[in-house]
Amino acid sequence: MTTSETPQTNEETLAPLDLRSLFIAGVHFGHPSKRWNPKMEEYIFTKRSRAHIIDLSKTVESLKAAKAFIEKIVAGGGECLLVGTKAQAQGAIKEHAESAGAMYINQRWLGGMMTNFQTIKPRIERLVFLEDAFAKDAVVAQTKRESLMLAAEVERLNKFFGGIKEMEKLPQVLFIVDIEKEKIAVAEAKRLGIPIVAIVDTNCDPTEVDYAIPGNDDSVRAISLITQHIAEAIAGGKVAAQKAREERMAAEAELEAQEAAARAAAQAKAAERAAKAAEAKAAADAKKAEEEKSEEPKAEAAKTEEAPKAEPKAEAKTEKKTEAKKPKAAPKAKAATKKSDSDDAAKAEAKDEPKAEAKEEPKTEEKPDEKTAESSEESK
Repeated sequence: MTTSETPQTNEETLAPLDLRSLFIAGVHFGHPSKRWNPKMEEYIFTKRSRAHIIDLSKTVESLKAAKAFIEKIVAGGGECLLVGTKAQAQGAIKEHAESAGAMYINQRWLGGMMTNFQTIKPRIERLVFLEDAFAKDAVVAQTKRESLMLAAEVERLNKFFGGIKEMEKLPQVLFIVDIEKEKIAVAEAKRLGIPIVAIVDTNCDPTEVDYAIPGNDDSVRAISLITQHIAEAIAGGKVAAQKAREERMAAEAELEAQEAAARAAAQAKAAERAAKAAEAKAAADAKKAEEEKSEEPKAEAAKTEEAPKAEPKAEAKTEKKTEAKKPKAAPKAKAATKKSDSDDAAKAEAKDEPKAEAKEEPKTEEKPDEKTAESSEESK
Protein backbone atom coordinates (compact mmCIF):
# COMPACT_ATOMS: atom_id res chain seq x y z
CA MET A 1 0.00 0.00 0.00
CA THR A 2 1.40 3.37 -1.02
CA THR A 3 1.47 6.49 1.11
CA SER A 4 -1.06 8.20 -1.16
CA GLU A 5 -3.61 5.54 -0.21
CA THR A 6 -3.09 6.00 3.54
CA PRO A 7 -5.56 8.88 4.04
CA GLN A 8 -8.23 6.87 2.22
CA THR A 9 -7.72 3.87 4.50
CA ASN A 10 -7.82 6.14 7.54
CA GLU A 11 -11.12 7.57 6.38
CA GLU A 12 -12.48 4.11 5.58
CA THR A 13 -11.44 2.67 8.98
CA LEU A 14 -12.89 5.57 10.97
CA ALA A 15 -14.68 3.97 13.91
CA PRO A 16 -18.32 4.97 14.31
CA LEU A 17 -19.14 7.35 17.10
CA ASP A 18 -20.90 4.92 19.46
CA LEU A 19 -20.43 3.31 22.83
CA ARG A 20 -18.87 0.14 21.49
CA SER A 21 -16.06 1.84 19.57
CA LEU A 22 -15.30 4.09 22.55
CA PHE A 23 -15.34 1.12 24.94
CA ILE A 24 -12.95 -0.86 22.73
CA ALA A 25 -10.58 2.12 22.55
CA GLY A 26 -10.57 2.33 26.38
CA VAL A 27 -12.03 5.85 26.55
CA HIS A 28 -13.96 4.95 29.71
CA PHE A 29 -10.90 4.44 31.95
CA GLY A 30 -10.30 7.26 34.39
CA HIS A 31 -7.64 8.12 36.92
CA PRO A 32 -7.40 6.61 40.41
CA SER A 33 -10.18 7.82 42.65
CA LYS A 34 -7.78 9.56 45.02
CA ARG A 35 -6.70 11.92 42.17
CA TRP A 36 -10.12 12.90 40.96
CA ASN A 37 -11.57 16.39 40.54
CA PRO A 38 -15.02 16.76 42.15
CA LYS A 39 -16.17 18.91 39.24
CA MET A 40 -16.01 15.79 37.06
CA GLU A 41 -18.62 14.02 39.12
CA GLU A 42 -21.37 14.44 36.52
CA TYR A 43 -19.23 12.61 33.93
CA ILE A 44 -18.28 9.66 36.18
CA PHE A 45 -20.32 6.48 35.84
CA THR A 46 -18.91 4.43 38.70
CA LYS A 47 -15.76 3.52 40.64
CA ARG A 48 -14.04 0.17 40.18
CA SER A 49 -10.70 -1.12 41.51
CA ARG A 50 -9.97 2.23 43.10
CA ALA A 51 -10.38 3.98 39.70
CA HIS A 52 -13.22 5.94 38.23
CA ILE A 53 -15.16 4.82 35.15
CA ILE A 54 -16.29 7.56 32.73
CA ASP A 55 -19.88 7.62 31.46
CA LEU A 56 -19.46 6.98 27.71
CA SER A 57 -22.98 8.21 26.90
CA LYS A 58 -21.88 11.66 28.07
CA THR A 59 -18.73 11.27 26.02
CA VAL A 60 -20.72 10.56 22.84
CA GLU A 61 -22.98 13.58 23.40
CA SER A 62 -20.05 15.90 24.16
CA LEU A 63 -18.05 14.67 21.18
CA LYS A 64 -20.96 15.22 18.79
CA ALA A 65 -21.47 18.75 20.10
CA ALA A 66 -17.74 19.49 19.81
CA LYS A 67 -17.62 18.16 16.25
CA ALA A 68 -20.59 20.28 15.22
CA PHE A 69 -19.03 23.38 16.78
CA ILE A 70 -15.63 22.84 15.12
CA GLU A 71 -17.20 22.09 11.74
CA LYS A 72 -19.24 25.29 11.96
CA ILE A 73 -16.16 27.38 12.83
CA VAL A 74 -14.06 25.88 10.03
CA ALA A 75 -16.92 26.14 7.52
CA GLY A 76 -17.07 29.85 8.29
CA GLY A 77 -13.43 30.28 7.28
CA GLY A 78 -11.85 29.73 10.70
CA GLU A 79 -8.91 27.55 11.69
CA CYS A 80 -8.62 24.88 14.36
CA LEU A 81 -5.29 24.33 16.11
CA LEU A 82 -4.66 20.85 17.51
CA VAL A 83 -2.45 20.76 20.61
CA GLY A 84 -1.04 17.62 22.20
CA THR A 85 2.53 17.66 23.50
CA LYS A 86 2.49 14.59 25.73
CA ALA A 87 4.17 11.46 24.37
CA GLN A 88 0.91 9.51 23.93
CA ALA A 89 -0.64 12.29 21.82
CA GLN A 90 2.24 13.49 19.63
CA GLY A 91 1.91 10.88 16.90
CA ALA A 92 -1.90 10.94 16.69
CA ILE A 93 -2.03 14.76 16.64
CA LYS A 94 0.49 15.03 13.82
CA GLU A 95 -1.00 12.23 11.72
CA HIS A 96 -4.64 13.30 11.87
CA ALA A 97 -3.86 17.03 11.59
CA GLU A 98 -1.85 16.47 8.41
CA SER A 99 -4.58 14.22 6.97
CA ALA A 100 -7.17 16.97 7.57
CA GLY A 101 -4.89 19.85 6.52
CA ALA A 102 -5.07 21.44 9.97
CA MET A 103 -2.43 23.19 12.07
CA TYR A 104 -0.96 21.40 15.07
CA ILE A 105 1.60 21.63 17.86
CA ASN A 106 2.94 18.32 19.15
CA GLN A 107 6.10 19.53 20.87
CA ARG A 108 6.60 21.88 23.78
CA TRP A 109 4.21 24.81 23.88
CA LEU A 110 6.35 27.94 23.81
CA GLY A 111 5.16 30.67 26.14
CA GLY A 112 3.46 33.45 24.22
CA MET A 113 2.71 31.27 21.20
CA MET A 114 -0.57 33.15 20.80
CA THR A 115 -0.43 36.13 23.15
CA ASN A 116 2.94 37.14 21.69
CA PHE A 117 2.31 35.99 18.14
CA GLN A 118 3.93 39.08 16.63
CA THR A 119 7.25 37.79 18.01
CA ILE A 120 6.65 34.17 16.99
CA LYS A 121 5.69 35.09 13.43
CA PRO A 122 9.21 36.26 12.36
CA ARG A 123 10.61 32.89 13.47
CA ILE A 124 8.02 31.11 11.33
CA GLU A 125 8.98 33.32 8.38
CA ARG A 126 12.63 32.49 9.03
CA LEU A 127 11.82 28.77 8.92
CA VAL A 128 9.96 29.13 5.63
CA PHE A 129 12.82 31.17 4.14
CA LEU A 130 15.49 28.63 5.11
CA GLU A 131 13.46 25.68 3.86
CA ASP A 132 12.91 27.43 0.55
CA ALA A 133 16.63 28.25 0.30
CA PHE A 134 17.62 24.62 0.98
CA ALA A 135 15.04 23.37 -1.52
CA LYS A 136 16.40 25.66 -4.25
CA ASP A 137 20.02 25.01 -3.21
CA ALA A 138 20.50 28.73 -2.68
CA VAL A 139 21.87 28.67 0.86
CA VAL A 140 24.30 31.51 1.44
CA ALA A 141 27.06 29.99 3.62
CA GLN A 142 30.75 30.73 3.62
CA THR A 143 31.87 27.42 5.09
CA LYS A 144 30.61 23.92 5.67
CA ARG A 145 30.20 24.65 9.36
CA GLU A 146 27.84 27.53 8.59
CA SER A 147 25.70 25.36 6.33
CA LEU A 148 25.52 22.72 9.07
CA MET A 149 24.47 25.39 11.56
CA LEU A 150 21.73 26.54 9.19
CA ALA A 151 20.52 22.95 8.78
CA ALA A 152 20.43 22.55 12.57
CA GLU A 153 18.46 25.78 12.83
CA VAL A 154 15.93 24.51 10.31
CA GLU A 155 15.56 21.27 12.24
CA ARG A 156 15.08 23.06 15.55
CA LEU A 157 12.53 25.52 14.10
CA ASN A 158 10.69 22.67 12.42
CA LYS A 159 10.43 20.89 15.74
CA PHE A 160 8.47 23.71 17.35
CA PHE A 161 6.87 25.48 14.38
CA GLY A 162 6.57 22.74 11.77
CA GLY A 163 2.83 22.39 12.32
CA ILE A 164 2.05 26.12 12.17
CA LYS A 165 4.18 27.22 9.19
CA GLU A 166 1.06 28.34 7.33
CA MET A 167 -0.53 30.13 10.28
CA GLU A 168 -0.83 33.80 9.36
CA LYS A 169 -3.31 34.72 12.10
CA LEU A 170 -4.53 33.36 15.40
CA PRO A 171 -6.75 30.27 15.28
CA GLN A 172 -10.47 30.53 16.00
CA VAL A 173 -10.68 27.35 18.10
CA LEU A 174 -8.24 25.05 19.98
CA PHE A 175 -8.43 21.30 20.46
CA ILE A 176 -6.30 20.26 23.43
CA VAL A 177 -5.35 16.86 24.82
CA ASP A 178 -4.85 16.91 28.63
CA ILE A 179 -5.54 20.44 29.84
CA GLU A 180 -3.56 19.73 33.02
CA LYS A 181 -0.35 19.48 30.99
CA GLU A 182 -1.25 22.32 28.59
CA LYS A 183 -2.07 24.92 31.23
CA ILE A 184 -0.16 27.65 29.39
CA ALA A 185 -2.09 27.04 26.18
CA VAL A 186 -5.39 27.09 28.11
CA ALA A 187 -4.44 30.34 29.86
CA GLU A 188 -3.47 32.08 26.60
CA ALA A 189 -6.64 30.92 24.84
CA LYS A 190 -8.80 32.15 27.72
CA ARG A 191 -6.96 35.47 27.75
CA LEU A 192 -7.57 35.94 24.00
CA GLY A 193 -11.15 34.68 24.16
CA ILE A 194 -10.49 31.68 21.89
CA PRO A 195 -12.92 28.78 22.53
CA ILE A 196 -11.38 25.50 23.70
CA VAL A 197 -12.41 21.93 22.91
CA ALA A 198 -10.51 19.45 25.06
CA ILE A 199 -10.34 15.88 26.29
CA VAL A 200 -10.83 16.03 30.05
CA ASP A 201 -9.97 13.13 32.34
CA THR A 202 -11.27 12.58 35.85
CA ASN A 203 -8.44 14.67 37.32
CA CYS A 204 -9.26 17.79 35.19
CA ASP A 205 -11.52 20.79 35.69
CA PRO A 206 -14.18 20.78 32.92
CA THR A 207 -15.12 24.41 33.64
CA GLU A 208 -11.78 25.58 32.22
CA VAL A 209 -12.88 24.74 28.66
CA ASP A 210 -15.89 25.54 26.49
CA TYR A 211 -16.52 22.04 25.13
CA ALA A 212 -15.34 19.27 27.45
CA ILE A 213 -15.07 15.72 26.06
CA PRO A 214 -14.83 13.32 29.03
CA GLY A 215 -12.39 10.52 28.22
CA ASN A 216 -9.11 8.86 28.91
CA ASP A 217 -6.28 11.26 27.97
CA ASP A 218 -3.49 8.76 28.70
CA SER A 219 -4.42 6.05 26.20
CA VAL A 220 -2.97 6.25 22.71
CA ARG A 221 -5.98 4.50 21.20
CA ALA A 222 -8.46 6.74 22.98
CA ILE A 223 -6.61 9.90 22.01
CA SER A 224 -6.26 8.69 18.42
CA LEU A 225 -9.99 7.86 18.14
CA ILE A 226 -11.20 11.19 19.49
CA THR A 227 -8.62 13.14 17.49
CA GLN A 228 -9.67 11.26 14.37
CA HIS A 229 -13.27 12.39 14.85
CA ILE A 230 -12.13 15.98 15.41
CA ALA A 231 -10.03 15.80 12.23
CA GLU A 232 -13.08 14.50 10.37
CA ALA A 233 -15.05 17.54 11.56
CA ILE A 234 -12.24 19.85 10.40
CA ALA A 235 -12.15 18.16 6.98
CA GLY A 236 -15.93 18.44 6.68
CA GLY A 237 -15.76 22.12 7.58
CA LYS A 238 -13.07 22.75 4.97
CA VAL A 239 -15.20 21.02 2.33
CA ALA A 240 -18.20 23.12 3.32
CA ALA A 241 -16.08 26.28 3.26
CA GLN A 242 -14.76 25.41 -0.20
CA LYS A 243 -18.26 24.70 -1.44
CA ALA A 244 -19.55 27.96 0.02
CA ARG A 245 -16.63 29.79 -1.58
CA GLU A 246 -17.39 28.26 -4.96
CA GLU A 247 -21.09 29.07 -4.61
CA ARG A 248 -20.23 32.63 -3.65
CA MET A 249 -17.90 32.95 -6.62
CA ALA A 250 -20.56 31.47 -8.89
CA ALA A 251 -23.15 33.88 -7.50
CA GLU A 252 -20.75 36.81 -7.97
CA ALA A 253 -20.00 35.67 -11.52
CA GLU A 254 -23.72 35.34 -12.25
CA LEU A 255 -24.34 38.77 -10.75
CA GLU A 256 -21.55 40.24 -12.84
CA ALA A 257 -22.99 38.56 -15.93
CA GLN A 258 -26.43 39.99 -15.14
CA GLU A 259 -24.94 43.43 -14.60
CA ALA A 260 -23.01 43.16 -17.87
CA ALA A 261 -26.17 42.06 -19.68
CA ALA A 262 -28.17 44.91 -18.14
CA ARG A 263 -25.40 47.34 -19.04
CA ALA A 264 -25.30 46.05 -22.63
CA ALA A 265 -29.10 46.30 -22.88
CA ALA A 266 -29.02 49.86 -21.54
CA GLN A 267 -26.29 50.77 -24.00
CA ALA A 268 -28.26 49.20 -26.85
CA LYS A 269 -31.38 51.14 -25.86
CA ALA A 270 -29.36 54.34 -25.62
CA ALA A 271 -27.86 53.70 -29.04
CA GLU A 272 -31.31 52.98 -30.44
CA ARG A 273 -32.67 56.21 -28.96
CA ALA A 274 -29.71 58.14 -30.35
CA ALA A 275 -30.28 56.60 -33.79
CA LYS A 276 -33.98 57.47 -33.66
CA ALA A 277 -33.16 61.02 -32.58
CA ALA A 278 -30.65 61.34 -35.41
CA GLU A 279 -33.21 60.03 -37.91
CA ALA A 280 -35.86 62.42 -36.60
CA LYS A 281 -33.42 65.32 -36.81
CA ALA A 282 -32.41 64.35 -40.35
CA ALA A 283 -36.06 64.11 -41.36
CA ALA A 284 -36.80 67.52 -39.81
CA ASP A 285 -33.82 69.07 -41.59
CA ALA A 286 -34.89 67.56 -44.88
CA LYS A 287 -38.43 68.81 -44.39
CA LYS A 288 -37.17 72.26 -43.51
CA ALA A 289 -34.92 72.31 -46.59
CA GLU A 290 -37.85 71.31 -48.81
CA GLU A 291 -39.99 74.05 -47.30
CA GLU A 292 -37.26 76.61 -47.89
CA LYS A 293 -36.89 75.44 -51.50
CA SER A 294 -40.64 75.67 -52.05
CA GLU A 295 -40.75 79.17 -50.50
CA GLU A 296 -37.90 80.55 -52.66
CA PRO A 297 -40.00 80.92 -55.91
CA LYS A 298 -42.80 82.57 -53.94
CA ALA A 299 -40.37 85.03 -52.36
CA GLU A 300 -38.84 85.87 -55.75
CA ALA A 301 -42.27 86.42 -57.25
CA ALA A 302 -43.27 88.64 -54.33
CA LYS A 303 -40.07 90.68 -54.76
CA THR A 304 -40.69 91.12 -58.49
CA GLU A 305 -44.27 92.29 -57.78
CA GLU A 306 -43.16 94.72 -55.10
CA ALA A 307 -40.32 96.24 -57.18
CA PRO A 308 -42.57 98.26 -59.70
CA LYS A 309 -44.74 99.50 -56.83
CA ALA A 310 -41.74 100.58 -54.84
CA GLU A 311 -40.21 102.66 -57.71
CA PRO A 312 -43.11 105.21 -58.07
CA LYS A 313 -43.26 105.50 -54.29
CA ALA A 314 -39.52 106.21 -54.15
CA GLU A 315 -39.81 108.84 -56.94
CA ALA A 316 -42.70 110.52 -55.17
CA LYS A 317 -40.75 110.57 -51.92
CA THR A 318 -37.71 112.11 -53.58
CA GLU A 319 -39.82 114.83 -55.27
CA LYS A 320 -41.50 115.69 -51.99
CA LYS A 321 -38.12 115.91 -50.26
CA THR A 322 -36.68 118.27 -52.93
CA GLU A 323 -39.78 120.49 -52.80
CA ALA A 324 -39.62 120.59 -49.03
CA LYS A 325 -35.92 121.54 -49.08
CA LYS A 326 -36.26 124.49 -51.61
CA PRO A 327 -38.58 126.83 -49.63
CA LYS A 328 -36.41 126.35 -46.59
CA ALA A 329 -33.29 127.41 -48.49
CA ALA A 330 -34.80 130.86 -49.54
CA PRO A 331 -35.55 132.03 -45.99
CA LYS A 332 -32.13 130.83 -44.99
CA ALA A 333 -30.55 132.94 -47.78
CA LYS A 334 -32.59 135.98 -46.75
CA ALA A 335 -31.59 135.53 -43.16
CA ALA A 336 -27.97 135.20 -44.20
CA THR A 337 -28.13 138.49 -46.28
CA LYS A 338 -29.80 140.30 -43.38
CA LYS A 339 -27.14 139.08 -41.01
CA SER A 340 -24.31 140.11 -43.35
CA ASP A 341 -25.87 143.63 -43.76
CA SER A 342 -26.12 144.10 -40.04
CA ASP A 343 -22.51 142.95 -39.59
CA ASP A 344 -21.32 145.45 -42.22
CA ALA A 345 -23.25 148.28 -40.54
CA ALA A 346 -21.74 147.41 -37.18
CA LYS A 347 -18.26 147.37 -38.67
CA ALA A 348 -18.84 150.79 -40.35
CA GLU A 349 -20.08 152.33 -37.11
CA ALA A 350 -17.08 150.87 -35.27
CA LYS A 351 -14.77 152.56 -37.86
CA ASP A 352 -16.62 155.91 -37.74
CA GLU A 353 -16.47 156.22 -33.94
CA PRO A 354 -12.69 156.54 -33.63
CA LYS A 355 -12.62 159.00 -36.55
CA ALA A 356 -15.26 161.21 -34.89
CA GLU A 357 -13.34 161.13 -31.63
CA ALA A 358 -10.16 162.06 -33.43
CA LYS A 359 -11.95 165.07 -35.12
CA GLU A 360 -13.53 166.26 -31.88
CA GLU A 361 -10.25 166.28 -29.93
CA PRO A 362 -8.50 168.95 -32.01
CA LYS A 363 -11.57 171.13 -31.84
CA THR A 364 -11.67 171.03 -28.08
CA GLU A 365 -7.96 171.72 -27.86
CA GLU A 366 -8.09 174.77 -30.16
CA LYS A 367 -10.77 176.57 -28.16
CA PRO A 368 -8.71 177.21 -25.00
CA ASP A 369 -5.83 178.45 -27.16
CA GLU A 370 -8.10 181.03 -28.76
CA LYS A 371 -9.28 182.19 -25.34
CA THR A 372 -5.77 182.51 -24.05
CA ALA A 373 -4.84 184.48 -27.13
CA GLU A 374 -7.73 186.90 -26.66
CA SER A 375 -6.90 187.39 -23.00
CA SER A 376 -3.31 188.16 -23.86
CA GLU A 377 -4.34 190.75 -26.42
CA GLU A 378 -6.61 192.51 -23.94
CA SER A 379 -3.86 192.73 -21.41
CA LYS A 380 -1.69 194.39 -23.89
